[in-house]
Amino acid sequence: MSPWRRTLYTIWFTEFIAIVGFSFVLPFIPYYIQELGVTDAQQVVLWTGIATSAMSVSFAITAPLWGMLADRHGRKLMVMRATFAGAVLTALMALVTNVQQLVLLRMLQGALTGTIAAATTLVAGVVPKQYSGAALGSLQTAIAIGGSLGPLLGGIVADSLGYRPSFYITALLLLTSGILVTFLVHEDFHPVEDVTRSKRPDWGQAARFLFASGGALLAVLGARVFLRAGTQILNPILPLFVQSLLPVEAHVATVTGVITGVSAVGSALGSPLIGRWGDRAGHRRLLIACGLGAALFYLPQALAPDATWLVPWQLLSGFAIGGTLSTLTALLIQFSPSGREGMVLGLDSSITGIATAIGPMVGAAAAAALGLQAPFFLSAGVLGAGTLVVVLWVRESARQGDGQSGQALLS
Repeated sequence: MSPWRRTLYTIWFTEFIAIVGFSFVLPFIPYYIQELGVTDAQQVVLWTGIATSAMSVSFAITAPLWGMLADRHGRKLMVMRATFAGAVLTALMALVTNVQQLVLLRMLQGALTGTIAAATTLVAGVVPKQYSGAALGSLQTAIAIGGSLGPLLGGIVADSLGYRPSFYITALLLLTSGILVTFLVHEDFHPVEDVTRSKRPDWGQAARFLFASGGALLAVLGARVFLRAGTQILNPILPLFVQSLLPVEAHVATVTGVITGVSAVGSALGSPLIGRWGDRAGHRRLLIACGLGAALFYLPQALAPDATWLVPWQLLSGFAIGGTLSTLTALLIQFSPSGREGMVLGLDSSITGIATAIGPMVGAAAAAALGLQAPFFLSAGVLGAGTLVVVLWVRESARQGDGQSGQALLS
């Protein structure tokens, strides 16, 4: 087995464990906020949006710096930093006594973690570019499978043992992932010469690099803003929407975990399939199809008469969203100069963090003002806008390889 394949498979497994851990607590954050003493429905929506966005804002600020450090000192170190920091901070969340403490820890978590960005940078640095779509799609599968199992298991544990034990389980899973990366991942890292000659990395350096790269990266990152924000608008709303469709005596955390997990299953199926198709046929056209599909699949969910109605539509929207993730990231790798993948993906992570911060707050505001159905229509519109950006301004560079890269990765 080639070294890059071995690294990919190892990171696949460790990232799967990490995402199971992180997503373990996601379905019941609004319910945990209620347990912390926030009882007014509009305040619960508001604080859920703040808690979600606080992590994203701090992540957006620090992600490019971590990416530049990865280009200088190695990508494995960044994965270790993200997983071990996540373990400590998640354990502390089990000890909070009010919602303000939870928000503070979420902000620190955003600044110090980011396992997906770190793992993606590591994979992008070791996998040949002609295999990037299939490789990144495979990594997205690990993320999606972990994201599908985590909410389900977390909901069951929350309903059975309470919310606080779930944070401890998350911390243990992240600790396990970090230990496995430390001892099993070998990185033969050598920074490119212009990276070592450049001055100490900072935010200004990253911004100058972005604008000096021409319109290609700006167009792809612009599309990322809309497509990411569109998918994140529902994050603080979906658990409350599910709660509104269920009887009072229902196991709401478990049902929410199932519905959230179904979306992740769809993403796990869509990301590698569409990534491999993109390696052959071009990522841009598949990105357009997936963006439009995701927008259309959100619309019927606003009309759900009961919770079961959401299941097939969450599966379909998750499939389309998974396709946008692998195709967008593959386009970024195409446009990245050799040795600068960490900086480019760090900028992408920052853009993603900004969009992830904006989306929940916009969704929470729309729900508070117009009702819980409104964010579904808003998400569809934002996803459509992101797809339009791709149609008008994203142009794919000449692809490398012989059109069989997706097959070669898995052979």
